[in-house]
Amino acid sequence: MARYRGGMRLLHWLAIALLIVLADQFTKLLIIGSMQLGDSRPVTDFFSIVRAHNSGAAFSFLADASGWQRWFFTGLGTVAAVVMVWLLHSNAGEKLFCFAISCVLGGAVGNVIDRVLYGYVVDFLDFHWMAMHFPAFNAADSAITLGATCLILDELLRVRRSR
Repeated sequence: MARYRGGMRLLHWLAIALLIVLADQFTKLLIIGSMQLGDSRPVTDFFSIVRAHNSGAAFSFLADASGWQRWFFTGLGTVAAVVMVWLLHSNAGEKLFCFAISCVLGGAVGNVIDRVLYGYVVDFLDFHWMAMHFPAFNAADSAITLGATCLILDELLRVRRSR
């Protein structure tokens, strides 16, 4: 019975990751279908919806490389996804940890899908204020950031409990 419950928990965490992938891909399809590359639509004084393509990693790291980065980041994301599924399976009862891993997994898979389909990641959330401008990002990146934040919180709580 415990093994069955563990399997159900794993499915729960994978379902969260799948919902993130679906939301990410849906929002990207909306952007691709309604905007041209470089288009920008102001929403507030500090936020715009844009269509940007990132062939690199976070903050456009390696975006100007000759193209090898597409397959490198696709492979890296795929390996990371396999490791994260194993982590979810191995720790299915750890709620905060698994929520965090599910968020990172969903975001990573969402961005891997972009790299495979288009050769770049579609970004569309653009925050700016006065002369400061944060690089555009997407729903997958937001999920990865939420997951990373939750992983840090989980570790801080784990250390606190062990004292």
